[in-house]
Amino acid sequence: MIGRKSLGLLLMCVLLIWSMAACSNNENGESASNEQNENVSTSNGAENAEASPDEEAVLEAPPIEEDASLIVWDNGGSDLEWAQFVAEKFTDEYGIPVEVQEVSQSDAPTKLQTDGPAGLGADVFLAPHDQIGSLVASGLILENFYAEEYRENFLEASVIGTTMEGVLYGYPTAIDTYALIYNKDLVETPPATMDELIEQAKAFNDLANDRYGFMMEVGNLYFLHGFIAGYGGYVFGDNNTNKDDIGLNNEGTVQAAKLMQRIHEEILPLKNEDINYGLKETLFTEGKLMFDINGPWAIAALKESGVSFGVAPLPKLDNGKQPISFSGVRAYYVNAYSEYPEAASLYAKFATSEDMLLKKYELSGQLPPRKSLLENEQIKSDEIASGFLAQASSAVPMPNIPQMSVVWDPVGNAFATLWNEQSDPKPLLDAALQQIEDAISLSE
Repeated sequence: MIGRKSLGLLLMCVLLIWSMAACSNNENGESASNEQNENVSTSNGAENAEASPDEEAVLEAPPIEEDASLIVWDNGGSDLEWAQFVAEKFTDEYGIPVEVQEVSQSDAPTKLQTDGPAGLGADVFLAPHDQIGSLVASGLILENFYAEEYRENFLEASVIGTTMEGVLYGYPTAIDTYALIYNKDLVETPPATMDELIEQAKAFNDLANDRYGFMMEVGNLYFLHGFIAGYGGYVFGDNNTNKDDIGLNNEGTVQAAKLMQRIHEEILPLKNEDINYGLKETLFTEGKLMFDINGPWAIAALKESGVSFGVAPLPKLDNGKQPISFSGVRAYYVNAYSEYPEAASLYAKFATSEDMLLKKYELSGQLPPRKSLLENEQIKSDEIASGFLAQASSAVPMPNIPQMSVVWDPVGNAFATLWNEQSDPKPLLDAALQQIEDAISLSE
């Protein structure tokens, strides 16, 4: 099989040889013979010796392996229905048979560890972006063959999330983030700023009757990150890739901690341990909660309950900045042990085309990471999807380096303590940072 780089080199050699021949003059001072030019023209499939841009694109297209056939792993439910739809369309387009098997995105990376080297794994499989570190370290996935196209056409968060050490590996299929979910019967216009949210929530509060203006999981870094990053805090430096640069005790993180303490003091005087997902859902569906910070996974239950609700981006902070939420990215990856890497890469590209991702949205409601679909009228008219996508445009992916696993608990515990005890944030955040650094050192 000729790889893409080898093919490009071959093309350059052909053009160089032709150029040298064209420049050699005969005795009459004329350029190379008509016979030579005809031979070159024939080999390029064009009338003229010099290939047009369109012809060059054809020449540089990856050679698809003869007799290729593919296996694809994807989730069950609507994801499986979509994958089967894509496979059928791909086969119609390229004549390459595709078998879709149900293997969940959480199981696929582990299964590939054994099935991949044995030649039994899928050619293309779905995985969450935070698994990319181990997949790359194990040599199990190939880089994205069309990287520049994806960097140009996909949301930045989806590209960063599926990139490792500057190399793009993923073909993003969906992006998740959280936003502000509000009860339409209680809110005329969603707040543009956190000051407005606090004011509206305070006016609605009736704690004696279990009425709350606002709730969120106050000891969960996943949700806290919006405020932390909005004020200038960060988990790891260099786009969350530098384990030696941790910004979870800087001034920005301290400002986020002080905002949380203000929320506790003014509108949500419950202990951290008394706030949970089930309580928020119950209060919201009963019309006793005005605002909740939550994600697309909450939507099905809200729709089933019949409550009237909307989704809006997180309100701006008092520094004028948009909170920068964490996002999760689902993506297809190509198995490094595939017999048909060119066909598999073409399939992953086809699956993440505009038409296929729009179909995925129609079947599952999952947010498409293609920039062009942000302007699609069908999606723009869907208030829920457009609300989450508006926030997703300001999101950053959760770090995908292995050291992230030791960050969640120390930071979450620090925020839970400063929330419950109204403690000075800086010493607690310093202690959390030390705990993280110690854990990273022990793992090396």
